[in-house]
Amino acid sequence: MRSDAWFAAAWRACALTFLLALCANATARPPATLPDVSHESARSSPDWVRNGIVYEIFPRDFSPSGDFAGVTAQLDRLKQLGVTILWLMPIQPLGQLHKKGTYGSPYAVRDYAAINPEYGTPESLHALVGAAHARGMKIIIDMVANHTSWDSVLMSDPAFYKHEGGRIIPPEPDWEDVAQLDYDNPKLRQYMIGMMSNWIRDYDLDGFRCDAASYVPTSFWEQTRSALERIKPDIIMLAEADQPDLLVNAFDVDYDWKLHDALERAINGEAPATALSSTWRSEAARYPHGALRMRFSDNHDKRRAISRFGESAAIAASALMLTLDGVPMLYNGMEVGDGGESASPALFERLPIYWDSASLRPGLTPFYVGLIELRKSHAALTSGDVEWLHNSDEAHVVTFLRRAPEETLLVAVNLSNRPFSGQVQGAHGDFLNITPPVALVPGAVSQSASLPPALDLPPWGYRVYRSSPGR
Repeated sequence: MRSDAWFAAAWRACALTFLLALCANATARPPATLPDVSHESARSSPDWVRNGIVYEIFPRDFSPSGDFAGVTAQLDRLKQLGVTILWLMPIQPLGQLHKKGTYGSPYAVRDYAAINPEYGTPESLHALVGAAHARGMKIIIDMVANHTSWDSVLMSDPAFYKHEGGRIIPPEPDWEDVAQLDYDNPKLRQYMIGMMSNWIRDYDLDGFRCDAASYVPTSFWEQTRSALERIKPDIIMLAEADQPDLLVNAFDVDYDWKLHDALERAINGEAPATALSSTWRSEAARYPHGALRMRFSDNHDKRRAISRFGESAAIAASALMLTLDGVPMLYNGMEVGDGGESASPALFERLPIYWDSASLRPGLTPFYVGLIELRKSHAALTSGDVEWLHNSDEAHVVTFLRRAPEETLLVAVNLSNRPFSGQVQGAHGDFLNITPPVALVPGAVSQSASLPPALDLPPWGYRVYRSSPGR
C-alpha cells in the first residue's frame, strides 16, 4: 500500500498538471516561415540511431536515491528490457529565482557547465556513462539551449539575453521561471558550442536531446553539429521539435507530435483511426526523404498514458508506436505501468516511480520486452517502408504493412473497446502470426487467431504477422 504522504504528493502532481502543460510543453513553436525541404534528403544517421529504442529517465524520480547511482543500479534491468539509448533529463543545477513548485523545473538551468549536486559528482556521472557503454547502451543528456533560469551564471552578461523595453524577457508569457537567450549574439553561440563540446569530450556522451529546439535558430544547431562531430563523429542529436528543416543537417530525430495527437484523439473516440494514416502521410509529405521521427505515447510533458487512456488502450498505443517506422521512445516507468493512480510525475515536485506497479501489472514488462525483441529481430520494423491498408472498420482499427527486401510484416491494432471481426484489403500471401505471446488483453495475442485477409481482434487487441518467405 502507498502511504498518505505518497497520495498527498500525487494530488500535488494533479494540481500541477495545468502548470506543467503551460511551462514545459514540448511542442515548441517554430518560426513563422519555414523552408520547404520536402524534396531534400534527411541527414544520414548511424544504424544504432535508426534501430534504437530511446528510454527517457527523470533522475529525481527514477530511484529512491534520485541520483546517478540510482540509474546505474538499474542498467542491467534496462538492458534486459531492450532499450538502447538512455536519455537523462537535465542534470545541471536548477535555478531558484522565480522557481515553480518545491524543486523548480529541471528545464530552468542555472549553470550549463555544472552537475546538479543532488544527482552526484563528475565521478558518478563517469561511472554511469562507463557502465552504460559496457552494456552496449548509448547515453545522452538534455540540453536546454533556448533559455536559462533567472539566476543563471550567464546573467553576468545581459547581452546574452533577449530584451524588450530594456528588460530581459521570458520565451513565453507562461514561462515566467526562465529567461530567453539571444542567438543573434555570436558570443553566446561561441559559449554554447564550447560548453556542449566539453560535455561530449569530458564525459564521452553520445549526444543530446535538445529542448525547445524550434525556438533556437537552425543555423546554430548546424554549427553545433559540425563542431560536435569533430570531437565524436558517431553521435545522436534529438530535437524536441516538429520542424522539418532541422533534420536536413542538424538533427537525426525529432518529435512526431502530430501523430501522437492523432493517436490520442482516436483512442478517445474524438477522431477515426484513419486520422493516424492521414497524419502520417501529411507529415511524410512535408519532411525530407528518410527523416526519422520519434514515436511515443508517453513523456514528461503529458499525463501518463496509462492514466489518460486506461491500461488496455495504453498497451495498444505502445504496440502501434513500437511497430511503426521511426525511433520509439519509452518514458521511465511505462514498463511497469507507473502512473495509473495519479495524473503524472510532477516536474516541480518529487514523485518517485512506483516500481512495485510491476506486481500489480505483471504482464506489462514482458509485453515491452517481447515487442522490443520483435522489433530488433525483424528488419522490416526498423528499416521497412510503411504501406497503410484498408480494413472493414477503419474508424477503429489501423492496418499497415512494413516492407523490407527480405520480408513483409502486417500489423493490426484495434484502437477501440469493442471487438473487431472483418477483412484486411491488400493483405496478399500466406501469413504467420508472430505476435509475442503475452496475453495482457484476453485473447489479444492468441496464436490460433485468424490469418489475413480475415482478421479478428479483441478490444484494444493487436497482431503482427509475417508473410511466408518469397511472398
